Amino acid sequence: MLDFPRWKTIGIGIILLLGVLFSIPSFLTEKQFEALPGFAQAKVNLGLDLAGGSHLLLEADLDDLAKTQLSNMEKTVRTAMRGERGPDDDIAIGELSTDGGRISFLVRDQTQLDEARERLFRETQGAAMTGQRDWNIDIVDSTRIVLNPTGAGRTQAISQAMDTARDIIDRRVNSLGTREPTIIRQGDDRIVVQVPGLQDPQALKDLIGKTARLEFRMVDANADPNEAAAGRVPVGSEIVPYAPGEGNGAAFEVLRRQVMISGEQLIDAQQSFDPQNNQPVVKIRFDSGGSSTFARVTAQNVGRRFAMVLDGQVLSAPSINEPILGGSAQISGSFTVATANNLAISLRSGALPVKMEVVEERTVTPELGADSIRKGAIAGIIATVAVLVFMILVYGRFGVYANIALLFNIGLIVAIMAAFNATLTLPGIAGFVLTIGAAVDANVLINERIREELKRGRRIFQAVDVGYSEASRAIFDANITNVIAAGLMFWFGSGPIKGFAVVLTIGIITSVFTAVTVTRLFAARWLHKTRPTALNI
Repeated sequence: MLDFPRWKTIGIGIILLLGVLFSIPSFLTEKQFEALPGFAQAKVNLGLDLAGGSHLLLEADLDDLAKTQLSNMEKTVRTAMRGERGPDDDIAIGELSTDGGRISFLVRDQTQLDEARERLFRETQGAAMTGQRDWNIDIVDSTRIVLNPTGAGRTQAISQAMDTARDIIDRRVNSLGTREPTIIRQGDDRIVVQVPGLQDPQALKDLIGKTARLEFRMVDANADPNEAAAGRVPVGSEIVPYAPGEGNGAAFEVLRRQVMISGEQLIDAQQSFDPQNNQPVVKIRFDSGGSSTFARVTAQNVGRRFAMVLDGQVLSAPSINEPILGGSAQISGSFTVATANNLAISLRSGALPVKMEVVEERTVTPELGADSIRKGAIAGIIATVAVLVFMILVYGRFGVYANIALLFNIGLIVAIMAAFNATLTLPGIAGFVLTIGAAVDANVLINERIREELKRGRRIFQAVDVGYSEASRAIFDANITNVIAAGLMFWFGSGPIKGFAVVLTIGIITSVFTAVTVTRLFAARWLHKTRPTALNI
């Protein structure tokens, strides 16, 4: 136990040196940190409760989700009725109705009724493991098929939509350049968003609250404006309002319900400027399938108008003067550079599958965080000083070794957190202070065991060797149970609980290394060098 080859001594020294060096950036001012070379710019981030920032609680609009689910099913029905082997395999149906939250349509040829139902069964099969269906399919009046969403289908749709929404919001927030946002689900239909360091909650709400559901739809040229103004439109069409500031005086457009191309087929969106008037615009680019669809639809509708619809509002409805080839388009409107950039971020990250409403908003000021840091630092200093004094008074030289190891332990914790770009929260500070007190537990066990071995009459070398060897077993067992507890807190907890668990886990691992290995190295080198005849411990 007291033999340290040169390579092992050098390895321990390198680890301690790196720990000290990589912990330094976390204690520098912002100006000093920015002056460091790129490879050294790693530091511990401060959480919302320390750095200030924005806290939002978002709630899903489940009625909107139901409408989206209905619209997607309408597209599925139309696709299922089109034959895989060409037009001869099509099943002719009447106009689809979506009244009452269900889909209803007529099958014109009664002999094709069973085939139509079989195709829908294949399309609407839900989770394969449970065999549950998302939709019930019934035949009414011998020729009409009616689809009603099932309870299991609704539950699954909500769960999938919320998981997708959480991931999309995460991508949007990270596109702002913020560090370590906390984005978690709360309950069945809510998402908590915490962004440290962001003092503009309105910009955050504008970004993550935008559904960014982009659609290209044809304008219904057969609609009578007077009838539309009274709310009466042709079957298969609907009234869609213009976005504020758009439309050149027009309040709405009558659009076909069928979407010719949607935002799901986008592969890129970037803020740019219109070369004709230098106004901010958003340039978008479609994937190969979207490009071919866009080219085909615009070629078939030259001279007609199509509308760009964002989140249920018309941005513009230009005429198709010629086929639009190349798979790219330009979205113009009453944009500023900031709003165009936010729209581009939203489109790139994907459309939210459901509208999210802000039901709670809090802004944490940096002053409150600074006060927490100050009090946490005071608590940490008091705890460190108290531990240092106690160890020296009780264990003398071996107490000094434990204190030096404790300081290295603090440096290693900060360095590891910085390397993983971890976030320090107020509970994290509590875990840090707790780690300082617990870090010397191992040395207390070791030193007390050495005392016992000396009382039994063992020689100094043998007493120290046995003390480290025997105490290490209990140390490892005790800390493994602590790591298991911290792991459970991290796995099942969220936000501050995870922050506490991360700091505690890192502190346990580094404290075992410094308290056992580092202090043993110090003791071994002193014993081999001085060969003492007595040991005061």
